[in-house]
Amino acid sequence: MFERALWLVERRRRSEERYDTEFAPTYDENWGGTIEPSHLRMIGEFLALCPPVPMILDAACGTGKYWEILRQYGAVISGIDQSGEMLARAKSKFADVQTARLGLQEIHYLPAHSFDAVICMDAMENVSPEDWPLVLANFHRVLRPGGHIYFTVELETPEAIREAHERGRAVGLPLVEGEIPFESGYHYYPAEDQVRAWIGGAEFEILHHETGDEYDHYVCKT
Repeated sequence: MFERALWLVERRRRSEERYDTEFAPTYDENWGGTIEPSHLRMIGEFLALCPPVPMILDAACGTGKYWEILRQYGAVISGIDQSGEMLARAKSKFADVQTARLGLQEIHYLPAHSFDAVICMDAMENVSPEDWPLVLANFHRVLRPGGHIYFTVELETPEAIREAHERGRAVGLPLVEGEIPFESGYHYYPAEDQVRAWIGGAEFEILHHETGDEYDHYVCKT
């Protein structure tokens, strides 16, 4: 377990470095301009549940891909990300949005019960199984009673997961089922029943769940 814990710390470090150096310079050009239909539909349903002028935390906000949509609804946005370079690009477009360099595992540093809603888009695949309960508990902590969260869970084929697991174990990586390591990053693909168990354990109620554009989408409330 000690070896695995150190390996996960190194995975997070290398992922942060990768976003700072590889993704941040070209993220908006390559991925920032397109929002998939399922994401648009679900974020619309999510925003309909929010109060007027909601305080919304965009967790793992990247370059602020969803901020224009949130602003159209009248939201007051705060953004966090573990990549300083991704945040810098978000601030260059939305200078008045409050941001902090925090990972999902460090959200507990924010004041409790300070947001009406949280979004976490296309980022939970970077969270290890050990950290899933922590991250969901962090989301719950910063939400006000009756607050809502919308997050996505990336999907992968069982064959790809199995093949990556076998390759990783063959070279001695301390993997658990569902993990796919790559040169400077890491993804974890939990089963749906495990995700639902973690959601319940964090005392969230699932209001809506659907699958689309290679993601599971969850809208929940405290």
